[in-house]
Amino acid sequence: MKRILYYDCFAGISGDMNLGALVDLGVDAEYLEKELSKLNIDGFRLEVGRDIRKGISGTKVTVIIENPENEKHRYLRHIVELIDNSSLSESIKSKSLAIFDLIAGAEAKVHNISKEKVHFHEVGALDSIVDIVGAAICQEYLEVDEIHSSPIQLGGGFVKCAHGKMPVPTPATAEIIKALPVRSGLVDYEATTPTGAAILAATVDCFSSNMDLIIARTGYGIGQRDGEIPNVLRVYLAEGSGQEEEDVRVEEAIMLKCNIDDMNPEWFTHVTSLLFDSGAADVFMTPIIMKKSRPGNMLSVLCNTDAVDRMKEIIFTQTSSIGLREYAVSKSMLRREIVIVSTRFGDVNMKRSYYGGKVVSEKPEFDQCQRLALENNVSLEVIQKEVYKNL
Repeated sequence: MKRILYYDCFAGISGDMNLGALVDLGVDAEYLEKELSKLNIDGFRLEVGRDIRKGISGTKVTVIIENPENEKHRYLRHIVELIDNSSLSESIKSKSLAIFDLIAGAEAKVHNISKEKVHFHEVGALDSIVDIVGAAICQEYLEVDEIHSSPIQLGGGFVKCAHGKMPVPTPATAEIIKALPVRSGLVDYEATTPTGAAILAATVDCFSSNMDLIIARTGYGIGQRDGEIPNVLRVYLAEGSGQEEEDVRVEEAIMLKCNIDDMNPEWFTHVTSLLFDSGAADVFMTPIIMKKSRPGNMLSVLCNTDAVDRMKEIIFTQTSSIGLREYAVSKSMLRREIVIVSTRFGDVNMKRSYYGGKVVSEKPEFDQCQRLALENNVSLEVIQKEVYKNL
């Protein structure tokens, strides 16, 4: 069984909520402060205490900046130097820099500048550096094999920032959470901050609503707000099988093969259609050289055990084959889902495949793209670009 840290982000996540939740889960607060001192920066301290939201008690961690008027503005290179020159472990350094790099990349894309020119007017503030490096310290302390998370609650409405009033999620947050499962509208404020989103995007191995876990401990991190819902981040320390195993389904199947060198090749299209229509999981042809150097084709048919007899009947009655080979195989299949993408030309189904809780491939349905291309007198490339643009 794997040791798993699970983030239950039903009310969102911020950097301080994350620190509070992980301390509440069992991270030693004195150890956290000792590790943070390795950054060799002064002017802050952690205030750790108990608090309550809507009847749920937990740990509230606040980064106290002693002289906020002296707080520096930083660029990415300054933060990289700060972390690289510290005596933190290499894994903590790597994870911290990955989180900052995500935020810098998002800001750079939003403002159409290079990452090196991103001015960390907010994220580079000392409290955010503590939140991000502290997250890496806490996760390492817990010694987990994998980190999982629920879909991320974003909130709604508008938020004030250095660039003015922005919709929730802010453009940077929207860029960070791209391709991650999210929810919105539970509250009318920014439930997930860019820092919280980046911590999850950079460290979580698996996003899933289904918790097939054995929970050992639960922690609650208290947020700054006190509204209609409990403003807390819940985390679990648990045991489970691991997302890689959950995302790969293994089934037993049968493979049928036969060699054919004396049939009209035009017939193969007809035979293939019959096999698929009768339940074949896959049908394919392989060019081969048969005896006396005759060119031929090997017909391969993959099917479930209950479809074997139907496949054999089609092969023996619709092809020139008089024999075939049959053997059992194991099929490993990635978890898939269909996402409907709305474009100005029409709706297209996008097939997504997951491994480790993350999207590893996504492909629009070709037949639908072809139909829309013909109906709108445009190329397939135009249709597919429109699909990806509207994801």
